[in-house]
Amino acid sequence: MKPKIAIANDHAGTEYKFKVMETFKEDFDFVNFGTDESDSVDYPDFVHPLANSVESGESSLGILICGSGNGVCMTANKHQDIRAALCWDAELGSLARQHNNANVVCIPARFIDFETTVDILNAFLKGEFEGGRHQRRVDKISC
Repeated sequence: MKPKIAIANDHAGTEYKFKVMETFKEDFDFVNFGTDESDSVDYPDFVHPLANSVESGESSLGILICGSGNGVCMTANKHQDIRAALCWDAELGSLARQHNNANVVCIPARFIDFETTVDILNAFLKGEFEGGRHQRRVDKISC
């Protein structure tokens, strides 16, 4: 059984979302919480259901895609058990998992090309939390 990944986007991330789902379909099952259109939408309407899915364990990890990545990241991080990371290169994607135990990655579709997106997702989705000294820090994140 393939791991289930929650994915969501606003209008700026629709194209990348479909490409991501196609690129990674052999390795993951996707739960699509995003818009499938390019008409302007309010990103929180899609972020909250994705965050709920990750928090509940229905989905292993989450991928959020919008223009800058900032709005979706801020919204996701309002959830107590979400650690969303805005990543624009593969090293950040890897470190988000290894050091911060991030469970949601945020992609800024208007600022990086799709090849970079794939590199980030490969690093993030294959990365594992290192624990140890990092666990102590992660334990202090939630209020």
